[in-house]
Amino acid sequence: MKQKIFLIVGLGLIGGCYAQGLSKQGYTVYAIDPDEEAVAFALDKGYIKKGASFPKPELIQEADAVVLGLYPAKMVDWVRGNQQYFKPGIFVTDVSGVKRAVVYDVQAVLRPDAEFIAAHPMAGKEVSGVQNSDNRIFLEANYIVTPTDKNTPAGIDFAEELGRTLRFDRITTLSPEEHDRMIGYLSQLTHAIAVSLMNANPNEHLVAYTGDSFRDLTRIAKINETMWTELFFLNKDMLVPEIDAFIAALNHLKEQVQTENAQELKRLFVQSTQRRRLFDKG
Repeated sequence: MKQKIFLIVGLGLIGGCYAQGLSKQGYTVYAIDPDEEAVAFALDKGYIKKGASFPKPELIQEADAVVLGLYPAKMVDWVRGNQQYFKPGIFVTDVSGVKRAVVYDVQAVLRPDAEFIAAHPMAGKEVSGVQNSDNRIFLEANYIVTPTDKNTPAGIDFAEELGRTLRFDRITTLSPEEHDRMIGYLSQLTHAIAVSLMNANPNEHLVAYTGDSFRDLTRIAKINETMWTELFFLNKDMLVPEIDAFIAALNHLKEQVQTENAQELKRLFVQSTQRRRLFDKG
């Protein structure tokens, strides 16, 4: 990439992983985060060269590219309030888990000599904050670029090259609409299931009885309540139908158990096994 100085806005888990990964690849990384301890930690670990707890104009002015590691609702205001400091021709990207609610609004307010090209790193951990960052989580992860008709080939190339630089396993391109539809099923529904499974039984001693199946199914139930509430609400038109479809599938399985329909229950088991094997080949 021709960009040499990256500014990370928001040193959460993923922002911290970006900072760590880019620094390891020899890029200069700056960061802005309201949490002074997060900035101090990143400086101490060498993830960033410079940092501030407020939008420091000189840090923004030096940046060749900006990565927005903010919650979706804060992105537009940050861009609107600080884009006067952007270099002409700068590329801006993000790490947000929803796209329709972000991409078009940011592109609408962005000045014409800058380009916003959205992307979603499909990686995470059950803990938050730069203190828990580990860019190795990208090594087996997917990275989705979500261009619109306002993006240029150069902007798309930048986003894809950023994914390769951070060593993501697979890079895919989807429209914001396609992205949100897939995320509603693959990510948001699975989190909703894990949360519901943990909330379905108040027994405080489950750890004494459980096997790996329950542990694996509920791993993502340790969840950032503020961020995921925002993500669920912003994508509810995609998520709610997926929840309805899951309830219907679960009710269908329940009916086969109640009526002791061994043939249909076995068919469901065989179908799920086949689909999981196909998934594993990917």
